[in-house]
Amino acid sequence: MLQLNQIYKVFNEGTSDEKIALQNLSLSLKKGDFVTVIGSNGAGKSTLMNIISGRLQTDTGEVVIADKNVTSLPEHQRARLIGRVFQDPMAGTAPYLTIEENLAIAYARTRRRTLTFGVTKKRLVFFKEQLERLQLGLENRLDAKVGLLSGGERQALSLLMATFTEPSILLLDEHTAALDPSRAELITQLTKEIVERLHLTTLMVTHNMQQALYLGNKLIMMDKGQIIFEASDEQKQELTIESLLQEFQRIRGTQLSSDRALLV
Repeated sequence: MLQLNQIYKVFNEGTSDEKIALQNLSLSLKKGDFVTVIGSNGAGKSTLMNIISGRLQTDTGEVVIADKNVTSLPEHQRARLIGRVFQDPMAGTAPYLTIEENLAIAYARTRRRTLTFGVTKKRLVFFKEQLERLQLGLENRLDAKVGLLSGGERQALSLLMATFTEPSILLLDEHTAALDPSRAELITQLTKEIVERLHLTTLMVTHNMQQALYLGNKLIMMDKGQIIFEASDEQKQELTIESLLQEFQRIRGTQLSSDRALLV
């Protein structure tokens, strides 16, 4: 479902600020794989997500989604294949539009453009059914402006909007990091339920190691633009935060960044 072949990306090439963000990185996800990605700041995690989404273009290498080579396609042309939830709850929704209007825009992303815009009764029923799954009462607030929702409610709505069209690839970019612990737990559980129910192929970047171990069937660790460690489903079940830190030290000969968020 996702194939990255020898992805190379450098910023400020040929200058004193040159930084190699991704070094000939290759990764393959089968349909239904849920891969969690960990690594210290600057490891290349966000660049990886932006390369897949088309926000950034590769210097060399290929991006293949659902057997389609999308390497040269810009972000808006990949949108039909990709759902994405960002760290900032404000980023995935339009605050001045209602819940219903936001859902209608997300729904239309994978449909052919027409001259009409509106929500049919059938579609409204569908929206309410999807919102009910969140168990936040949003199905009764379709006319509410999204900007009035709490951060957790907005992130839950963003997650729903990114997934109810069943994209080929779901990208979760530290999507619980800006939430308080109780809301982060809510979004984590919603993520697990939605991804498993829809059998979505998912790549999730997180600084929370416990979350990385809890969710998904595979785990990868990045450092300096490379994947330095991969764990299959069976291996992942045996891992602990301590063993992950030890694995990093074994591979790199140094301790993982002391960024406390990594150890949550």
